[in-house]
Amino acid sequence: MLKFVKHNMEGINGVEIFPIISLVIFFTIFVSYLIYALSYSKEQVKIMSELPFNEN
Repeated sequence: MLKFVKHNMEGINGVEIFPIISLVIFFTIFVSYLIYALSYSKEQVKIMSELPFNEN
């Protein structure tokens, strides 16, 4: 199966850049989300963790 996909992809000019672009996009989003999650204060995390148990 991979042989058929590889054969079709060889005909596309510049196809070798797509895995690099996707890795950069993934890494950027992952690092951004990690920074976002680590920037929360402990007070905000405590408030959010108690939300499911609130009666209001």
